Amino acid sequence: MGGPESRGVLRKMSDLLELMVKRMDALARLENGSELHRAGGDLHFPADRMPPGAGLMERIQAIAQNVSDIAVKVDQILRHSLLLHSKVSEGRRDQCEAPSDPKFPDCSGKVEWMRARWTSDPCYAFFGVDGTECSFLIYLSEVEWFCPPLPWRNQTAAQRAPKPLPKVQVEGQRELRSGPLQAVFRSNLSHLLDLMGSGKESLIFMKKRTKRLTAQWALAAQRLAQKLGATQRDQKQILVHIGFLTEESGDVFSPRVLKGGPLGEMVQWADILAALYVLGHGLRVTVSLKELQSNLGVPPGRGSCPLTMPLPFDLIYTDYHGLQQMKQHMGLSFKKYRCRIRVIDTFGTEPAYNHEEYATLHGYRTNWGYWNLNPKQFMTMFPHTPDNSFMGFVSEELNETEKRLIKGGKAGNMAVVYGKEASIWKGKEKFLGILNKYMEIHGTVYYDSQRPPEVPAFVKNHGLLPQPEFQQLLRKAKLFIGFGFPYEGPAPLEAIANGCIFLQSRFSPPHSSLNHEFFRGKPTSREVFSQHPYAENFIGKPHVWTVDYNNSEEFEAAIKAIMRTQVDPYLPYEYTCEGMLERIHAYIQHQDFCIAPGPALPEAHAPKSPFVLAPNASHLEWARNASSAPGAWPPAHSLRAWLAVPGRACTDTCLDHGLICEPSFFPFLNSQDAFLKLQVPCDSTESEMNHLYPAFAQPGQECYLQKEPLLFSCAGSNTKYRRLCPCRDFRKGQVALCQGCL
Repeated sequence: MGGPESRGVLRKMSDLLELMVKRMDALARLENGSELHRAGGDLHFPADRMPPGAGLMERIQAIAQNVSDIAVKVDQILRHSLLLHSKVSEGRRDQCEAPSDPKFPDCSGKVEWMRARWTSDPCYAFFGVDGTECSFLIYLSEVEWFCPPLPWRNQTAAQRAPKPLPKVQVEGQRELRSGPLQAVFRSNLSHLLDLMGSGKESLIFMKKRTKRLTAQWALAAQRLAQKLGATQRDQKQILVHIGFLTEESGDVFSPRVLKGGPLGEMVQWADILAALYVLGHGLRVTVSLKELQSNLGVPPGRGSCPLTMPLPFDLIYTDYHGLQQMKQHMGLSFKKYRCRIRVIDTFGTEPAYNHEEYATLHGYRTNWGYWNLNPKQFMTMFPHTPDNSFMGFVSEELNETEKRLIKGGKAGNMAVVYGKEASIWKGKEKFLGILNKYMEIHGTVYYDSQRPPEVPAFVKNHGLLPQPEFQQLLRKAKLFIGFGFPYEGPAPLEAIANGCIFLQSRFSPPHSSLNHEFFRGKPTSREVFSQHPYAENFIGKPHVWTVDYNNSEEFEAAIKAIMRTQVDPYLPYEYTCEGMLERIHAYIQHQDFCIAPGPALPEAHAPKSPFVLAPNASHLEWARNASSAPGAWPPAHSLRAWLAVPGRACTDTCLDHGLICEPSFFPFLNSQDAFLKLQVPCDSTESEMNHLYPAFAQPGQECYLQKEPLLFSCAGSNTKYRRLCPCRDFRKGQVALCQGCL
């Protein structure tokens, strides 16, 4: 069954079955189509103009007969193969018994499984499994790795793997004599537009955005190249698989692009593609399952077997939909290569939800978590949890001339409402009425033929606007106002960058998975205190005002104050093209999740912590004479450690000190020595699996250390614990990177 003849037969069977389905679909569509209706009552057709439904069963039966004939041939090949193996010498038969080797404890069990289930997926036959013990052992030792290599296979086992995908050569690039290709910044994005494909409204939107920002990406690349100087950067081979655009996941966004649906994800994906390409890396882009399988080297079948070749990509950027598709089609290779995956995850995945066993045992299991990845492999739209990596997106940056023109052309009494779908306006009449006393209100709500009834008559609705026209509207407006939804989108940053003040609602109590349907099922316990927490916490007044919309007096007072406030266009550096390039460059250069993390050592084996108590005795610092922990990124010397007050998360504790929680530093703190240097009296010390550890519990004077490295978490709190929190500094305007991280 492993020979070229039988593999060809299997492929032919697969092709014919696919052809049969396509013909059935085509004929069915024709039968229901306009041609049949145009025929009217005329039931007499020439022989060569038979109605589309005629002969359908005959065609299907003919194809089925072909498949049946091939199945008989495959059966004959299988019988012939079994006959040959029955004639194998007794000595060889002994060699095909499952060996008892303590290094391969699962071997005999896997052979039993193969004996019972090898026909459950055609991919086993593709790899040469034919129902004999020898074929089981060959497969389990050479394709998978549950059994030891067979001694008599030394000469025959070495099979040449398919060639990896060709690397993308960059213009002006030299291949170093002793190393890989070097990445060179790109300024022409025309080839990227070809790579992105076409045919979907989502892709058309993304390509238009990329084309519009080409000049800004080129200028940003020039600036970053000057900043990095002679830094050598290896060119990475990167697969970008946008799972939510595949037909298998429903492609829910494409049909809504032209009707005011959510565009935040597509904005981010367009900018990710542009950043990776501008940085000079080799890209493949897939938006279908078939393309994904082809690029990965997935064997024919149902996805139970490993890939047919070593993974030709250094990195894979995908989303939760794509992650699920990869797991279904990569077999054991998924576990082997998952460290190379980066998951674009809008709202983030906290460690308690990511660890499958812990999530299941402690009620954190949702539809989206439980992947057992390093939490830093999840990349978010905003920096709302340091447990994940902040990917972000970009807003268009204005030059000084444009900023002056915008300031001079502002209408002091013009407001634009954040909300393109009519449902967002429902029930907002009260404060729209207050706003209307002071400002002319504009909307960009989608509608087909008649004005949505949810939008009051005094609102000037422009309908859904293309991005350039929407930008022009923002450049005239004084105020951009949010109704509480959508959460954390790109539009408020665009408005602030175009000189608007952003007014948003404060949530009391805060929204979370416990009390709000939108967050229910998402793998985070984060509490959201306003519509756009990043704008509130990292930008703030005078550009961002957050008020209680249920308090009419507070709302009206804010409107009056905003009328008197003058602001310049403002864009945080981390949302410029250069800021995003800088951040992704640092991740690609320094983040390596394929290096297995060391165990969270129990106290008896933990090294002495390299910390000293700060002069004011409030926190720990990295000792000047201590080694700098080679390989650690961010660099360990930026670490500062505080003991949080009871009920306070490490995320908030670090922010209280003007710092950022850094989860990669937790292993340095996971020892009793760190507690002792903070003068914490540990009557007992235990090591357990808990996303709040290391921590100190009162009463009882108990110290707890972390047993599971994947559960180190900046998020989470409990009034019982004082958490031990690792913090670091950050670059101005670039919260994802410490001052020495670039």
